[in-house]
Amino acid sequence: MSDLVVETAAYRLELAPSGLFADLSTPGGELLARLRPHTAIDTVAAPDETLAIGAPAKEVAGSTYLASFALERRSTIWERAGVTILCGEESVELRPWVAGRAAQITDAHLLGFRSLLPGGPLGFLPSGSRFRSLFSPNPGDPAKVVRSAAEPAVVGVSGDGTPGRGHWLFTPAPLFLALTPAATADPNDELGAGWLGLALAAPVDALAFVQLSYVPAPGAFHLAFDYEGHTEVDGELDLPSLVLTPGLPNPYEGLRRNRVELSARGYAPPPEPRTTPDWWREPIFCGWGAQCHLARGTGRFAGELATQANYDDFLDHLEANGVVPGTIVLDDKWQDAYGTNRPDPAKWPDLGGWIADRHERGQRVLLWWKAWDPEGLPPELCVRNPDGRPVAFDPTNPEARGVLRATMLRLLAPDGLDADGFKVDFTARTPSGRALATHGGGWGIALLHDLLALLYAAVKEAKPDALVMTHTPHPSFADVTNMIRLNDMVWTDDAAPSARIVPQMRHRAEVARAATPELLIDTDDWPVPSLAEWREYVEAKPLIGVPSLYYARAVDAAGEELEEPDYEALRRTWATWRDVHAGSPS
Repeated sequence: MSDLVVETAAYRLELAPSGLFADLSTPGGELLARLRPHTAIDTVAAPDETLAIGAPAKEVAGSTYLASFALERRSTIWERAGVTILCGEESVELRPWVAGRAAQITDAHLLGFRSLLPGGPLGFLPSGSRFRSLFSPNPGDPAKVVRSAAEPAVVGVSGDGTPGRGHWLFTPAPLFLALTPAATADPNDELGAGWLGLALAAPVDALAFVQLSYVPAPGAFHLAFDYEGHTEVDGELDLPSLVLTPGLPNPYEGLRRNRVELSARGYAPPPEPRTTPDWWREPIFCGWGAQCHLARGTGRFAGELATQANYDDFLDHLEANGVVPGTIVLDDKWQDAYGTNRPDPAKWPDLGGWIADRHERGQRVLLWWKAWDPEGLPPELCVRNPDGRPVAFDPTNPEARGVLRATMLRLLAPDGLDADGFKVDFTARTPSGRALATHGGGWGIALLHDLLALLYAAVKEAKPDALVMTHTPHPSFADVTNMIRLNDMVWTDDAAPSARIVPQMRHRAEVARAATPELLIDTDDWPVPSLAEWREYVEAKPLIGVPSLYYARAVDAAGEELEEPDYEALRRTWATWRDVHAGSPS
């Protein structure tokens, strides 16, 4: 067998003597992909183009890997550049690197490079693909769990509900994708067996890019990172490793293996069960859906209706129907300003007293917190655009860090409002833009982790058993959250939603369990296109996670009112959940 061929029970890899490509096949010889192992790493000054590629050099692999190959290339902008290919029993790992001075990276293109090779193809060369289906753990179109491999996908910390940016529901999801040659709409469909997993492996502080993109082309694909000019190379830089694992039975198994692998490398906490307060498992009432129902047809922003009077009315009505949540979330916008997070006195004349009263009833209160929003903060504490206008809170600014810590103590400490934790939202507003800059460096996914680590430490300082809820099921974020929220169920601007809620939410929960099995799951409850869809989801929630209720009298989209059988279903499903997972509030 050639020195450039590696065969295991899981795959066959054959490197071309030219170093231009590597064929990844099944053990039986079926070609999966013609991989371009090199990486184009562009800078603010110029794109990265390849002038020459050296032949693969086989190296001593050590005890962990079966074989190791070093491939170097000559770049138009880097002093040196290359990739190391490590072949294990079950997976192949690519470790790209560059060396240079004072160069700011804008983008990195994995599994593809720009060729200026004499006598060879010129231009951008992606990896060849025979894949038909693509799995992304980041919900995009809620009508799909698996999409065509010809469609793009994004995993990162930037997005919203506007066209082309609907990839914000998990920010960040695990940096993992899966491809299969079979056409399937279900990641558990046996027709889709033989998935190829593509996972990034790096410490969280090395994830200094805003997003990972899967970029398809006819019969081809590559991956791209958006560093946006905020990572400077002054010497040698190792990019995140790409681990390719063929033959996965389904993508969820790939996510589980990825978590184990990240933990083994020290990039994520060990996925061990945690001891958690019983009240964290209590059914949740969040008032956002009820606020939206009140705002329906009025033209008012639903946040105007986050008032003490309205929440008393919501909860009194539910209690009159025998539905008593253990945890209450005061949603957008209980505060005077998103950045200062002081109770709006016109809406909440005595929030501390209201929380104390709920404590007397055996209930806990979480406050909705909008990540990144600078409203009400001094500009010098914020990331600012070139016009000097604040666009985001800056967690790298020491003074801003002190302000956030003081805010958390004021809201949660017993001598403050004595609230019980936070529902963190809008993590997809992580700063993005080449012309922006933080006070102390840091960018992308790593910057979001910095923000949440700051928040989490302050929350636990104020109240050790406080609950922090986020929608960040990336394994490296397991140390800054206690509960994963499954997030909005359908696109809010979709006039005729085609998504079926229960399959979509089961999929999201499966992603969260595979990537962060030690964390609880909040099932969410908004928005629902119809009362019938909501009823179906009520029955499914105890099998998915902590039941969450967003409505009191009616669902908001169609204005359909809840009826006695609906309250009976809530009483029954909550009782079932409590019997197994939680204690009823005293």
